[in-house]
Amino acid sequence: MSQKPVALITGAARGIGRETAFEFARRGYDLGLLDVLQDELQATSNAAVAFGAACVAKICDLSSLEASEASLHQVARHFGRLDVLVNNAAWREIKTMREISVESWERTIRICLTTPAFLARWAAEVMEPQGSGVIINVCSIMSRRGGGVAAAYPAVKGGIDSLTYELASLYGRSGIRVLAVSPGAIDTELSGDYPGGDGQSVDAQLREWSTSEIPLGRWGEATEIARVIAMLSSEDASYMTGTNVTVDGGWSQAHFPRDLLKRMKPDQF
Repeated sequence: MSQKPVALITGAARGIGRETAFEFARRGYDLGLLDVLQDELQATSNAAVAFGAACVAKICDLSSLEASEASLHQVARHFGRLDVLVNNAAWREIKTMREISVESWERTIRICLTTPAFLARWAAEVMEPQGSGVIINVCSIMSRRGGGVAAAYPAVKGGIDSLTYELASLYGRSGIRVLAVSPGAIDTELSGDYPGGDGQSVDAQLREWSTSEIPLGRWGEATEIARVIAMLSSEDASYMTGTNVTVDGGWSQAHFPRDLLKRMKPDQF
């Protein structure tokens, strides 16, 4: 059995998952890492090893419940324990409700909600005999802010948000804490694939507009989300469970458009 705590992170090849792996490695964890991107997953694993972590990196398509369950149990058997599960992996298409296919809808639900739910169940089966554990679900402020362009993604993020409260109620007396983190605009690969109707990307315009609306005046970095996830998994958050921590630079609570504020109070905004 590993003498160090063990964290299992899905979607570990890139973005928030990769930076979360590095943050846990720096904090003395051994790691189980899951993703479908083989080369990038291996690069994450190699870098985490350099931080001092032992790593089990598994190529795993989370649309398969069987592969997901097998991967989790392989990690738990290898280390003899599992202390943290980070349900981070996501998949989605920019498709409105008018155009999304049933296949795309169901794939989004499988990867972003169904598999995370059952990974939580299987992780809890390992954690309950230990008497402790933490499950972190990565949600999104999009579950509370309709955009109209990606029907399935906000739906599943709202679902995993509600699931967080359900699991916290179920597993609390077993010593397992369950929390959600809702990032806002974060600089990752998933945030840079918005096509325009003419086939040209609207990423630059989207970034300019959103940056102008965020009170802190910038997009967040994946490392900033990783640090929150690691903190919530630590004893610093020992009395936190069944809640969702928003990490969005204040965007969700901003009411007036920035250009209007400047017109109203040019000397203050």
